[in-house]
Amino acid sequence: MDNPHPDRPYVLCHMTSSVDGRIKVRRWLADADRHYERIHAELGGDAWMCGRITMQGYADSADPLPQAPADDGVPVLREDHVATRDAKGYAIALDARGRLDWGARNDITGDHVVVVLTESVPDEHLRALKAGGQSYLFAGERDVDFALAVRKLKALFGIERLLVEGGGHINGSMLQAGVIDELSLLLAPAVDGVSGTPAVFDFRGEESDSMGKRRKLDLQSCEPLDDGTVWLRYRITPVGEEA
Repeated sequence: MDNPHPDRPYVLCHMTSSVDGRIKVRRWLADADRHYERIHAELGGDAWMCGRITMQGYADSADPLPQAPADDGVPVLREDHVATRDAKGYAIALDARGRLDWGARNDITGDHVVVVLTESVPDEHLRALKAGGQSYLFAGERDVDFALAVRKLKALFGIERLLVEGGGHINGSMLQAGVIDELSLLLAPAVDGVSGTPAVFDFRGEESDSMGKRRKLDLQSCEPLDDGTVWLRYRITPVGEEA
């Protein structure tokens, strides 16, 4: 689908869950990863986004910087930094407080690393990101402003199609912000059942904060796969707006 948004990417949330909506896939008998990467490729994103916990493993495998960035005592301006504009793809890391140490790693399997920060990050972290060749942008003072973040991803990097593959809180925050256009859900033949386990979408708030009556999901396709997994695709629109 062509991007209908002039100022931001078309955003797809691509996830795997049990039939009861949980996303802790490693403790299921079903091989929840079997179809995930193939369909990720089929969805045709030019960027993918994950949260700090998922990206921690990639950052941990980075080579350290050859030397620490020099600190000249001059405060670092909170300005977006674009290290690469013409990458074949982009790996977007949500890291509001600047906790991930990317060292000298500025790509993940060829996809250029772009870090989404808030203005609360320390100056030394920004110096390290510049020295390591990563790009970064600011979206919010202390909490990520997702609507602003996706607009900047298009304006700075030309990203037209973004795959969001986060945890439940990231997915939920983006749904609440009204920036998820489509859900690609692999429903695995498994029941998790453990109370408190993260779900595809999690919200911090009261019952009145539910998106159940605020977002309309229109089924676009339903494809049974060979191991009992079902691939569902839903178009998501705010209630009152046309799909």
